[in-house]
Amino acid sequence: MANLQNIKKIVLMYSGGLDTSVMIPWLKENYPGCEVIAVAGDVGQGDELIGLEERALGAGACKVYIPDLRREFVEDFVWPTMKAGAQYERAYLLGTAMARPVIAKAAAEIALQEHADAICHGCTGKGNDQVRFELTLKHFVPEMKIIAPWRSWEIKSREDALQYAEKHGIELKIDRATNYSKDKNLWHLSHEGLDLEDPANEPPYAAPGFLELGVSPENAPDKPTYVNISFAQGVPVALNGEMMDGVTLLEQLNQLGGQNGIGTDDLVENRLVGMKSRGVYENPGGRILYRAHQVLESITLDRDTQHYKHLIAERYGELVYFGQWYTPLRSVGCICE
Repeated sequence: MANLQNIKKIVLMYSGGLDTSVMIPWLKENYPGCEVIAVAGDVGQGDELIGLEERALGAGACKVYIPDLRREFVEDFVWPTMKAGAQYERAYLLGTAMARPVIAKAAAEIALQEHADAICHGCTGKGNDQVRFELTLKHFVPEMKIIAPWRSWEIKSREDALQYAEKHGIELKIDRATNYSKDKNLWHLSHEGLDLEDPANEPPYAAPGFLELGVSPENAPDKPTYVNISFAQGVPVALNGEMMDGVTLLEQLNQLGGQNGIGTDDLVENRLVGMKSRGVYENPGGRILYRAHQVLESITLDRDTQHYKHLIAERYGELVYFGQWYTPLRSVGCICE
């Protein structure tokens, strides 16, 4: 590795999972004398953040930041994307794609504050998130070195990572039992891997613990739940007549929608790196809001504007999915919000 002597402080975008947990001692071994600062942005992971600081420090981090990014995530990323009507390939509500730039932005700000020499992420070389993180980092800290261990280290599998963790005495919230790859925030919960890799397999909706934000339609109540959503300039501001902030409103809509079996999507998407990926997404509050906003537009927009916006919304969804949030075209695209 080049210029090891110049890297003495590294900000690690830390999730508390297997990969980023083993990266803390790995970075200290491969960049001798460096300090590792763990940054885990709170975008609504809930219980996943419990004990995270202790685990990071136990793995060797010298400092841990857990900035509360929930309001910024909802107001600056979720609402504009929702107002644009953006979906990737007309199906995916962009939950992970929207969260990555706000997390990377926070990591960049902390890296500058801490006078760090590099920022590290735990993304593999075959996924979308490496691009989303790195494009955002290049926007805010273009001169900062970026370290991506999965593209260079000797660890090649989950089993290798588990062995490394055991060797270094790293505390994990997982074991060798199989589990789905999940990503959770205020907007969604995604499920990938295992039996879902075969598109012929039906998702195990009835299996205990698979759905976390709600129930399957078969297990939903056989009676309607009525919800009144108030919008101001396209942004939801009240639920059933009660004014509330975006975070609270989305939390309550997730609960209401989940109880009624709303917002579970099973799809195969084209990743930006060229491969296909099958995932199951839970978006109870998001699906309610998209439908409500669509109805609102059907009442207020003229025909030509409404039809043209559908074209812009599709491109907007691609920009968000591709990690191009901080680009001139995405900013110009804000006119469709």
